[in-house]
Amino acid sequence: MSSNVGLSTPRGSGTSGYVQRNLSNLKPRDNFAPYPKDFDLRQHRQRQPDKDILNHDRLREIEVKVFDLRDKLEDEGVDEEEIEMQTEALRKKLTAGSAEGGKNAGRSQLKPHQVHELAAAKIEESEKLRKALGIREDYEEGSHWKKQEERLRDGTEEKIKEER
Repeated sequence: MSSNVGLSTPRGSGTSGYVQRNLSNLKPRDNFAPYPKDFDLRQHRQRQPDKDILNHDRLREIEVKVFDLRDKLEDEGVDEEEIEMQTEALRKKLTAGSAEGGKNAGRSQLKPHQVHELAAAKIEESEKLRKALGIREDYEEGSHWKKQEERLRDGTEEKIKEER
């Protein structure tokens, strides 16, 4: 028997004497409110994409296209100097094209694992919608209700002052 748990001896009990803990017993949590009560903390903040990761993915796509060209030219038996010239020309062309315009892939064309690209596309989409609806940049969600509550509070304070 260890730590006063279980039988003093398993002899004659029909068991092996092995003691297990009850895995179905759930201990209560210390914190009963998983979400903060402060509504300012729950305000939605859009995650910003990492510029370095976006740049890395863009450069990686360019290098994949350059490698495909190099592989194709090597299979055709083109001279090494000619391969270098063509791949360098393609690399410069793609780099200049991606720097000026970038890729305008919509969110539907992106894959779920492209988290930073999805975030950048969502920010761009939200910005277009905000401009189309004429919403100010400094607009805060729920600000109308806060202003209305302040007006009501001021009105009730004025009534109390008048009664005195």
